[in-house]
Amino acid sequence: MALQVLIYSGLTVILMTGFLMWADTNINASIRYSNRALALNIAESGIEYYRWHLAHNNDDYTDGTGGSGPYIHDFYDKSGNKIGEFILDITPPPIGSSVVTIKSTGKIDADSMIEKIIEVKMGIPSFAKYASVSNADVRFGSGTDVSGEIHSNGGIRFDGYARNLVTSALPNYDDPDHGGNNEFGVHTHVTSGGGGGPVVDNSFRSQEAPPNSVQNRTDVFSIGRSFPVPVVDFSGITQTLSQIKENASSSGFYRGPSGAFGYEIYLKTDDTFDLYRVSALVSSPSSQCTNSKNQANNQDGWGIWSIQTRVSLGNFSFPANGLIFIEDDVWVRGQVDGGRLTIASARFPDNSATRSNIIINDNLLYSNYDGQDAIALIAQKHVNIGLNSANTIRIDAALMAQNGRVGRYYYNSFCGANRLRSEITAYGMIASSQRYGFSYTSGVSVVSGYQIRNLIYDVNLLYGPPPSFPLTPDSYQVLLWKEIK
Repeated sequence: MALQVLIYSGLTVILMTGFLMWADTNINASIRYSNRALALNIAESGIEYYRWHLAHNNDDYTDGTGGSGPYIHDFYDKSGNKIGEFILDITPPPIGSSVVTIKSTGKIDADSMIEKIIEVKMGIPSFAKYASVSNADVRFGSGTDVSGEIHSNGGIRFDGYARNLVTSALPNYDDPDHGGNNEFGVHTHVTSGGGGGPVVDNSFRSQEAPPNSVQNRTDVFSIGRSFPVPVVDFSGITQTLSQIKENASSSGFYRGPSGAFGYEIYLKTDDTFDLYRVSALVSSPSSQCTNSKNQANNQDGWGIWSIQTRVSLGNFSFPANGLIFIEDDVWVRGQVDGGRLTIASARFPDNSATRSNIIINDNLLYSNYDGQDAIALIAQKHVNIGLNSANTIRIDAALMAQNGRVGRYYYNSFCGANRLRSEITAYGMIASSQRYGFSYTSGVSVVSGYQIRNLIYDVNLLYGPPPSFPLTPDSYQVLLWKEIK
């Protein structure tokens, strides 16, 4: 009996010891798991804290201290007891970007060996969230192919092919290009397709008007259309030009009035540009090449807008802050390689009769299409394409007309063969206060301007726009979240 009791007692002790060790291991594992979860929550709290901080001061990357980090904050439970801390390392956005990188390390007082690290990238969308955005009624004719989102605070008639969403702030409107009742805020006059291409009916279309339901026209709107949606605020652009002038004058490149017709900037791939004073413009090829056709009536500032002679003013390096401000009209052409520039044109004080323009008659190109290259052209009035523009032209840039329109004037048949051009490709985005357009039609035929129009949205502009490009009033959005440890 004593031997049996001894044996069973020994087994019991061994089993109980094993059970207690197993229980202790599981309890400790559970505690460590709970502590790791708490450390992760504290790290997340650090991210949310700084997101809140940026919402109140969107360009403060020093946690309100004005000094370098890391920045340490105690973390308390609901009873006010300190249970841990989060440590923030903040990397400000690079020039021309709104993307800030925040690394938050969460630690707990109960176990100094446990920490969790989260890295998040946040950004504010730029005004370049659309391929085309307008503050007025706009028409996209047949032959227009657009890859990015389109929005207008007015109505949109779209007869081309939209590869992304098309939106309007209006539920319906009176299309100025024909008579009849109101049509949908976003509507089309394309009636059918086939081997011969789409057929466009220029008269009022009851199928595209209330009270009918909105049809699913994937032949025109591949992703769809939406209206009404909130208005896009153009007022934020108003302060942009004056700020660019101030920054260009202090640490960028600034030129005052030319005393002639304006300036020409020729961008080069070696991070320099040639500057010219425009001494003479091309005159009309015929006395009857005038702003007289019905389609050209009320086109403010009509002209040939092509350079006859120029005088060299020298070669200059791209400014370190990427800002070039011209207080006169300016022509732009050339190519960049790794360049990020904003070229702005305005006359101050702002007067509607003296507002300046930017003109593009030749190719303006990137060398890289991965976000390394970025150009913005911001005009106080119009962004023009002149009569003697290239037959096939490509413009790689964000184009913004603060008070005018992005486009080409109407040139009648007396203006010669250059009134009709073959193809334009705009890679970037277009923001136009007035009605945008690179062509004019009679019926469905292009009678002036570019017959083929390709609008390609540069997605790199959304969170990596050119220097000082206006941002939307949106708050910071999380673009990337990852757990490092």
